[in-house]
Amino acid sequence: MKKFVIASLGLLALAAGAVAQTPDEAIERALAPTTPQQKDAVSVVKWKADGTYDTLKKGTGQLVCYDRSNELGRTGFNVQCTVLGNLPRVAQNRKFEAISDKTARQAAIDAAEKDGTRVKPVYGSPWIDMNGADKEHARIHRTIAIPGATTASTGLPTDPKQGGAWIMDAGTTTAHIMIPGT
Repeated sequence: MKKFVIASLGLLALAAGAVAQTPDEAIERALAPTTPQQKDAVSVVKWKADGTYDTLKKGTGQLVCYDRSNELGRTGFNVQCTVLGNLPRVAQNRKFEAISDKTARQAAIDAAEKDGTRVKPVYGSPWIDMNGADKEHARIHRTIAIPGATTASTGLPTDPKQGGAWIMDAGTTTAHIMIPGT
Protein backbone atom coordinates (compact mmCIF):
# COMPACT_ATOMS: atom_id res chain seq x y z
CA MET A 1 0.00 0.00 0.00
CA LYS A 2 2.83 2.36 0.91
CA LYS A 3 4.44 1.81 -2.52
CA PHE A 4 1.10 2.58 -4.22
CA VAL A 5 0.74 5.86 -2.31
CA ILE A 6 4.32 6.89 -3.08
CA ALA A 7 3.89 5.98 -6.77
CA SER A 8 0.60 7.90 -6.91
CA LEU A 9 2.18 10.97 -5.34
CA GLY A 10 5.04 10.74 -7.82
CA LEU A 11 2.63 10.63 -10.77
CA LEU A 12 0.71 13.61 -9.39
CA ALA A 13 3.94 15.57 -9.07
CA LEU A 14 4.88 14.72 -12.67
CA ALA A 15 1.41 15.71 -13.90
CA ALA A 16 1.56 19.00 -12.00
CA GLY A 17 4.99 19.73 -13.47
CA ALA A 18 3.76 18.99 -16.99
CA VAL A 19 0.86 21.43 -16.59
CA ALA A 20 2.87 24.19 -14.93
CA GLN A 21 3.76 26.96 -17.32
CA THR A 22 6.07 29.92 -17.22
CA PRO A 23 4.32 33.28 -17.73
CA ASP A 24 5.75 33.44 -21.27
CA GLU A 25 4.33 29.98 -22.07
CA ALA A 26 0.95 30.94 -20.63
CA ILE A 27 0.92 34.13 -22.72
CA GLU A 28 1.89 32.27 -25.89
CA ARG A 29 -0.84 29.67 -25.29
CA ALA A 30 -3.51 32.32 -24.72
CA LEU A 31 -2.47 34.18 -27.89
CA ALA A 32 -2.80 31.07 -30.09
CA PRO A 33 -6.04 32.20 -31.82
CA THR A 34 -4.61 35.60 -32.74
CA THR A 35 -2.59 36.60 -35.77
CA PRO A 36 1.06 37.68 -35.53
CA GLN A 37 -0.04 41.24 -36.37
CA GLN A 38 -2.42 41.29 -33.37
CA LYS A 39 -0.09 39.99 -30.68
CA ASP A 40 1.15 43.38 -29.42
CA ALA A 41 -2.41 44.71 -29.18
CA VAL A 42 -3.88 41.77 -27.25
CA SER A 43 -3.95 41.58 -23.45
CA VAL A 44 -3.66 38.25 -21.66
CA VAL A 45 -5.22 37.50 -18.29
CA LYS A 46 -5.10 34.48 -15.99
CA TRP A 47 -8.29 33.78 -14.08
CA LYS A 48 -8.20 32.92 -10.38
CA ALA A 49 -10.65 30.64 -8.58
CA ASP A 50 -12.33 33.63 -6.88
CA GLY A 51 -13.45 35.16 -10.20
CA THR A 52 -10.72 37.79 -10.34
CA TYR A 53 -7.75 37.72 -12.67
CA ASP A 54 -4.14 38.73 -13.01
CA THR A 55 -2.97 40.55 -16.12
CA LEU A 56 -0.05 38.63 -17.59
CA LYS A 57 0.35 40.94 -20.60
CA LYS A 58 -1.10 44.40 -21.17
CA GLY A 59 -1.96 44.99 -24.81
CA THR A 60 -2.52 48.23 -26.65
CA GLY A 61 -6.00 47.30 -27.92
CA GLN A 62 -9.31 46.00 -26.59
CA LEU A 63 -8.90 42.27 -27.30
CA VAL A 64 -8.09 40.03 -24.32
CA CYS A 65 -7.34 36.30 -24.29
CA TYR A 66 -7.16 33.68 -21.54
CA ASP A 67 -6.69 29.96 -21.07
CA ARG A 68 -9.82 28.00 -20.12
CA SER A 69 -8.24 24.55 -19.93
CA ASN A 70 -8.54 24.42 -16.15
CA GLU A 71 -12.31 25.03 -16.11
CA LEU A 72 -14.66 22.30 -14.95
CA GLY A 73 -15.36 19.78 -17.70
CA ARG A 74 -12.73 21.09 -20.11
CA THR A 75 -9.83 19.01 -21.34
CA GLY A 76 -7.04 19.54 -23.81
CA PHE A 77 -6.50 22.93 -25.39
CA ASN A 78 -9.12 25.60 -24.53
CA VAL A 79 -8.46 29.30 -25.10
CA GLN A 80 -10.93 32.18 -25.45
CA CYS A 81 -10.60 35.80 -26.58
CA THR A 82 -13.07 38.69 -26.35
CA VAL A 83 -12.94 42.41 -25.55
CA LEU A 84 -11.90 43.86 -22.19
CA GLY A 85 -15.45 45.14 -21.63
CA ASN A 86 -16.68 41.53 -21.49
CA LEU A 87 -14.51 40.48 -18.54
CA PRO A 88 -17.38 41.01 -16.03
CA ARG A 89 -19.50 38.64 -18.15
CA VAL A 90 -16.66 36.11 -18.25
CA ALA A 91 -16.32 36.31 -14.45
CA GLN A 92 -20.05 35.64 -14.09
CA ASN A 93 -19.89 32.79 -16.62
CA ARG A 94 -17.04 31.20 -14.66
CA LYS A 95 -19.17 31.27 -11.50
CA PHE A 96 -22.01 29.57 -13.36
CA GLU A 97 -19.64 27.00 -14.89
CA ALA A 98 -18.36 26.12 -11.41
CA ILE A 99 -21.81 24.66 -10.66
CA SER A 100 -21.19 21.01 -11.49
CA ASP A 101 -24.85 19.96 -11.73
CA LYS A 102 -25.95 20.87 -15.27
CA THR A 103 -29.61 21.41 -14.32
CA ALA A 104 -28.70 23.64 -11.36
CA ARG A 105 -26.23 25.58 -13.54
CA GLN A 106 -28.86 26.27 -16.21
CA ALA A 107 -31.39 27.23 -13.51
CA ALA A 108 -28.93 29.79 -12.11
CA ILE A 109 -28.31 31.23 -15.59
CA ASP A 110 -32.06 31.35 -16.32
CA ALA A 111 -32.76 33.07 -12.99
CA ALA A 112 -30.10 35.71 -13.66
CA GLU A 113 -31.50 36.25 -17.15
CA LYS A 114 -35.04 36.61 -15.74
CA ASP A 115 -34.19 38.93 -12.82
CA GLY A 116 -31.89 41.15 -14.91
CA THR A 117 -28.65 40.32 -13.10
CA ARG A 118 -27.16 38.50 -16.10
CA VAL A 119 -24.21 40.61 -17.21
CA LYS A 120 -24.61 41.67 -20.84
CA PRO A 121 -21.69 41.37 -23.23
CA VAL A 122 -20.59 44.37 -25.27
CA TYR A 123 -22.86 44.59 -28.33
CA GLY A 124 -20.95 43.65 -31.47
CA SER A 125 -18.01 42.19 -29.56
CA PRO A 126 -16.19 39.10 -30.80
CA TRP A 127 -15.88 35.83 -28.91
CA ILE A 128 -13.12 33.65 -30.30
CA ASP A 129 -12.74 30.12 -28.97
CA MET A 130 -9.93 27.74 -29.86
CA ASN A 131 -10.59 24.23 -28.59
CA GLY A 132 -9.27 20.76 -29.26
CA ALA A 133 -7.36 17.79 -27.92
CA ASP A 134 -4.18 19.87 -28.28
CA LYS A 135 -3.06 23.06 -30.02
CA GLU A 136 -2.31 21.28 -33.29
CA HIS A 137 -5.83 19.81 -33.46
CA ALA A 138 -7.72 22.79 -32.04
CA ARG A 139 -10.47 24.45 -34.05
CA ILE A 140 -11.25 28.17 -33.99
CA HIS A 141 -14.89 29.21 -33.60
CA ARG A 142 -15.93 32.88 -33.84
CA THR A 143 -19.20 34.50 -32.80
CA ILE A 144 -20.38 38.10 -32.42
CA ALA A 145 -22.34 39.13 -29.30
CA ILE A 146 -25.65 40.90 -29.99
CA PRO A 147 -27.46 40.81 -26.63
CA GLY A 148 -31.23 41.15 -26.93
CA ALA A 149 -31.19 40.89 -30.72
CA THR A 150 -33.91 39.05 -32.63
CA THR A 151 -34.77 38.35 -36.24
CA ALA A 152 -37.03 41.41 -36.17
CA SER A 153 -34.22 43.70 -34.98
CA THR A 154 -31.47 42.34 -37.25
CA GLY A 155 -33.05 40.56 -40.18
CA LEU A 156 -30.91 37.50 -39.43
CA PRO A 157 -32.65 34.12 -39.18
CA THR A 158 -32.65 31.96 -36.05
CA ASP A 159 -32.56 28.78 -38.12
CA PRO A 160 -29.08 27.56 -39.06
CA LYS A 161 -30.52 25.41 -41.85
CA GLN A 162 -31.19 28.50 -43.99
CA GLY A 163 -27.47 28.89 -44.66
CA GLY A 164 -25.33 31.86 -43.80
CA ALA A 165 -25.02 33.65 -40.48
CA TRP A 166 -27.82 33.23 -37.95
CA ILE A 167 -28.77 34.24 -34.41
CA MET A 168 -28.44 31.76 -31.58
CA ASP A 169 -30.31 32.45 -28.31
CA ALA A 170 -32.26 35.33 -29.87
CA GLY A 171 -33.84 37.78 -27.43
CA THR A 172 -31.50 36.96 -24.53
CA THR A 173 -28.29 38.48 -23.22
CA THR A 174 -26.59 35.45 -24.76
CA ALA A 175 -27.82 36.24 -28.31
CA HIS A 176 -24.96 36.00 -30.76
CA ILE A 177 -24.31 35.70 -34.46
CA MET A 178 -23.15 32.24 -35.42
CA ILE A 179 -20.69 32.31 -38.29
CA PRO A 180 -20.75 29.12 -40.37
CA GLY A 181 -17.42 27.50 -41.12
CA THR A 182 -15.58 28.81 -38.09
